[in-house]
Amino acid sequence: MMDVEEPKGRIAEWLSGPLLQNRSLYIKVGVAAAMINFFSLIVALFTMTVYDRVVPNNATDSLIGLTIGLAFVLAFDFVLKLLRSYFVDVAGARVDRDIGRTVFARILAMRLDLGRRSTGGLAGLVREIETLRDFFASATLTTLVDLPFVVITLFAIAMIGGNLVLVPLVLIPLVVISALVSQPIMKRLASRTLGEALGKQAVLVETIGSLETVKSSNAGRMLERRWDAAMKGHSQAALRQRITSNVSINIAGSAQTMAYTGIVVFGVFAIANQSLTMGGLIACSILAGRAVAPLGAIAGLLTRINAARTAYRQIDELMQRPSEGPQSGRGLAPKSVEGGIEFREVDFRYPGAAELALRGISMRIEPGEHVGLVGPVGSGKSTIAKLLIGLYPPTSGVLMVDGNDIRQLSPDSLRAKVGALLQDNVLLTGSIRENILLGRDDVDDEEMIRASKAALAHDFIASMPSGYDVELADRGEGLSGGQRQAIAMARALVGRPPVLIFDEPTSAVDTETESRLMTNLREEFAGRTLILITHRPSLLGLVDRVVLMSRGRIVMDGTPDNITRNVTRIGKR
Repeated sequence: MMDVEEPKGRIAEWLSGPLLQNRSLYIKVGVAAAMINFFSLIVALFTMTVYDRVVPNNATDSLIGLTIGLAFVLAFDFVLKLLRSYFVDVAGARVDRDIGRTVFARILAMRLDLGRRSTGGLAGLVREIETLRDFFASATLTTLVDLPFVVITLFAIAMIGGNLVLVPLVLIPLVVISALVSQPIMKRLASRTLGEALGKQAVLVETIGSLETVKSSNAGRMLERRWDAAMKGHSQAALRQRITSNVSINIAGSAQTMAYTGIVVFGVFAIANQSLTMGGLIACSILAGRAVAPLGAIAGLLTRINAARTAYRQIDELMQRPSEGPQSGRGLAPKSVEGGIEFREVDFRYPGAAELALRGISMRIEPGEHVGLVGPVGSGKSTIAKLLIGLYPPTSGVLMVDGNDIRQLSPDSLRAKVGALLQDNVLLTGSIRENILLGRDDVDDEEMIRASKAALAHDFIASMPSGYDVELADRGEGLSGGQRQAIAMARALVGRPPVLIFDEPTSAVDTETESRLMTNLREEFAGRTLILITHRPSLLGLVDRVVLMSRGRIVMDGTPDNITRNVTRIGKR
């Protein structure tokens, strides 16, 4: 469980921008709500007129005329309510879309070196956009518009019933005070409820995303205990929040009933004193309920405010984080990359790690050079790959690409010119074509097939009934590890990027397939800069130079022949 701080300061641009863009719709909603409130006064006046003028005089013709007029008012009221709902829904959809697009873009641009939430926590956080959208829905706007009409309604009661207005005036402070007293508790509970909800979401997404691993490793009991604890914490916090909110809501409901009955009781004495008519009593009783009802909605409104404030604080924390790439301007986006890479005394530490993953890395890779990185597990080989594609910036030192500090380059521009095959061969939901091309419209089918053949993926794809249009399940389930790796490799090769980073490219294939793949890759790698991470000595035939790493440092740099005798001591990564 985690508590959530309250937001401070002015509303951030990512929220205020979409709201201001839709202000015309919200103005229309306000006007419609105001007219609906005026129409409610007309209904009360109609009732008073019927009892005081029509019934005593049996004025049927007047009743018909009044009824026709009321029918027009009610029809107009119905149309206004439809329009109000329509405008609110349209504005809500636009705000939801704009905020969602901005938040998703921020997640994609998130700097991994600053740490991040769990997958489930991020997914739950994005879901809180709905809380913000719901806050700006019709219930909230109607309550805000109704509040000024409390004064108008009280004035109408005073004009009709005189001292009877004291009945709702006495009850209104009771409703307001009960709502305000509960607010400190509601703020704390809203923060705790959201924190528990995000924790529950994290357990759920983690379990679903790794269900095969959970089953095979028999981790179900451990995750069940986590889920039960998360459910218990969330349900208890949500229960306390509902109970606290219901106290204020029930007090407001009771006050509304007391206002109606109080008007009736004291109205009898007013009629006896001939200071009030029967029609006036009925009109005042109707208006008394209208006067207290908006205040009754204050409790619900304050609950939504607390939920919205908490959600806003969480999302704003994400939005205020620096994005990857240059912090000022859009960065450099060179049209071509030669592939020259240089590390100058580079250190790197993962978020929250106690020790450096890389220490004083200095080396230069010439354009078109093929370099193999070898070393034991945890030596920093994969970390170098992640720095080269801009997933993390160096903690200290400088990493240069074609003489430019990598921190000055646009991440999208850099990654478009680097073909990366990392250890986790994650495939996305969608077709094989979409997984290889990743939305690149400048790559045609011929290039896609060429890359697939080089990665030894074309043969098994072509044997499928739908070929490249086969829809894959989540993370490519249903395919073997070797097939997933082949598709991921085709994705890295397509478009002929000038720089290639391959991390264990043959870890999921047998020796015979590896031999065939090496023949293809030798031709693919020609003329391009290659960083090959491996613990297989057979793959060193693809490189001109080998860098041996240990404990985040470079311990040897030379030709494959000079390094080969050390590879047997390296072991698996």
